[in-house]
Amino acid sequence: MTLDTVKHADETPGVEQPWSELGLKEDEYARIREILGRRPTGAELAMYSVMWSEHCSYKSSKVHLAQFSEKKPQSDAMLVGIGENAGVVDVGQGYAVTFKVESHNHPSYIEPYQGAATGVGGIVRDILAMGARPVAVVDPLRFGAADHPDTKRVLPGVVAGIGGYGNCLGLPNIGGEVVFDECYQGNPLVNAGCIGVMKHEDIHLAKASGPGNKVILYGARTGGDGIGGVSVLASETFDSTGPAKRPAVQVGDPFQEKLLIECTLEIFKEDLVAGIQDLGGAGLSCATSELASAGSGGMRVELDTVPLRDATLSPEEILMSESQERMCAIVEPDKVDRFMEICEKWDVIATVIGEVTEGERLEIFWHGEQIVDVPPRSVAHEGPTYHRPYARPEWQDALQADDANKLPRPATSAELREQVLALVGSPNQAAKSWITDQYDRFVQGNTVLAQPEDAGMIRIDEASNLGVAMATDGNGRYAKLDPYTGAQLALAESYRNVAASGAKPLAISDCLNFGSPEDPAVMWQFAEACRGLADGCLELGTPVTGGNVSLYNQTGETAIHPTPVVAVLGVIDDVNRRTPIAFAEEGQLLYLLGDTHEELGGSAWSQVVHNHLGGLPPKVDLGREKLLADILISASRDGMADAAHDLSDGGVIQAVTESCLRGGKGARLVVPEGLDPFVFLFSESAGRAIVAVPRSEELRFTDMCGARGLPATRIGVVDGEEIEVQGEFSIPLSELRTAHEETIPGLFA
Repeated sequence: MTLDTVKHADETPGVEQPWSELGLKEDEYARIREILGRRPTGAELAMYSVMWSEHCSYKSSKVHLAQFSEKKPQSDAMLVGIGENAGVVDVGQGYAVTFKVESHNHPSYIEPYQGAATGVGGIVRDILAMGARPVAVVDPLRFGAADHPDTKRVLPGVVAGIGGYGNCLGLPNIGGEVVFDECYQGNPLVNAGCIGVMKHEDIHLAKASGPGNKVILYGARTGGDGIGGVSVLASETFDSTGPAKRPAVQVGDPFQEKLLIECTLEIFKEDLVAGIQDLGGAGLSCATSELASAGSGGMRVELDTVPLRDATLSPEEILMSESQERMCAIVEPDKVDRFMEICEKWDVIATVIGEVTEGERLEIFWHGEQIVDVPPRSVAHEGPTYHRPYARPEWQDALQADDANKLPRPATSAELREQVLALVGSPNQAAKSWITDQYDRFVQGNTVLAQPEDAGMIRIDEASNLGVAMATDGNGRYAKLDPYTGAQLALAESYRNVAASGAKPLAISDCLNFGSPEDPAVMWQFAEACRGLADGCLELGTPVTGGNVSLYNQTGETAIHPTPVVAVLGVIDDVNRRTPIAFAEEGQLLYLLGDTHEELGGSAWSQVVHNHLGGLPPKVDLGREKLLADILISASRDGMADAAHDLSDGGVIQAVTESCLRGGKGARLVVPEGLDPFVFLFSESAGRAIVAVPRSEELRFTDMCGARGLPATRIGVVDGEEIEVQGEFSIPLSELRTAHEETIPGLFA
């Protein structure tokens, strides 16, 4: 077969090319020909197809994502924002923290173990590429119905993949969520996040500047796994029998990644790189075009020098391969030898595959023949921009009118007790320890909070006890009812979780999971969620540092609930001042902070008891969220709170159950005057938390709340071995523990 060179492409304009099979639209292919002034070569077509995919180019979402920059709040903490591999924030004492959340949804449905494992590997390399040592991971997960046979296939594989890869890297898994809903049946969401730590001066960026500097590919050999993988697979809708395209899912090797991490950190320590990029989605196509585009603009690559696992790979396949555990570095010529010595020390393959040039073109050669000659920005940063039509769906009014507040409620105390047990034992509210016990949460010895705490927390300086906390949250049921409010509720809950641990929220990363952008109803959901998140971040003062969009989470005509997942990062000066959720001392006084209203739309109660979704989600008051956070942080810092737990899914009774079981102590609760016991227990009003206050601190705590104008209602005391709601019912902790802890093992063990 004749090699399709640039010269050959110029001479054969009429050759038919498989642009449609590669996921390109007819007008996109025409645009490529216009950019090049000729038809693309096969290698160029491969590059454009993966880089212009939905997953890599954000072509349907970037017009809405622009709000995160346009409405960006002023923040002294921001060091690196949107556009790099991950955002970076200043956390004090000369430290910077980088963090990000990404999706690996579609690959994890096809091959749960490897899809999830390589999702962890990819996000860790994003953090590494910023110059940081990865210190912890988190994993927000969504699956179909808990009792569906396919969930029993997908969940154990995903959990094993996350645990297997993360544990081998020696990274503690400190947070995340597991949610079950029928809407995710054919489209599970496997989102992965990572936190990394460095000093300010160690920040590295993805750019290729300095003509004559060498381009070095190092790490694993390039194979046929993942060709057109996440870049194409995550850019189309599944049909009822699975994805129409089934490219090989990437295969991960965590031990190779561990070597790559330590090798890269030593290279950073000796200041040997001028620019660096990990190889994830779109592989070499992405790394070379993005490095060249962000730098001086010129690069020459000898593709036949790339180390291969499979000698039969074509140039197009090498450019599209998403083989894992690879990095691309830009190195000054006089530093190349030392770079290679360090790679050899760590048994990491490293090869000079090209150099930065004076020009403004990305040129790639195969055995001396030129197969790529493109402006790199046209590949990496100037892909299509779609202003897709969007419209509020016709069914939205009927959904919101189907008010959950009108559902039948328990008529007796016995029925109320029965519904409490049903709630705390339901798959979404049940303990997830069967899952989280498969992750190492305490490796490295710096984890101070991990699941099932409100936020994960890591010590980053052993001398000062400086630490960072992260929480991830997102309620697709709320977002289905109202995507604007639902996105703000996700932000508010994550913000509240971080504050409840005692840390000050600084910034966010997001993972926006939605259905097909070709559906105007889905695009309306996406546009509204982006607007809600941007407005919310502006009001809370938490800038968006970066994130990920995952579209086409849809099987046939059935889309997932709109699921914006929000990760909030916070800082705490002394991790010894952290606040856990456990009620651990008898006599602690329980205070409910915030106002409780009759808000049951999208609630756990409506789902568990009535299998119902309708009405409006809880209202959001971000001013109240800021006030609540300030109170929680002050109470933690000044020793006024022994425990705190935010209120969200399941309301007061869910939070009290979790805190009692965590500490092994019961509680006696009194329904506040004027509040219906049912509403008190099950309402999901936002802007609330429960705090366990030592008796010695009660006056100081209530004075602080009163002075700042935050409602604080004493609702009980930590006492005994049961949860008693006075005048209604009592349930022994042993009975609650059985209901809460046996559900997930019963389904999946």
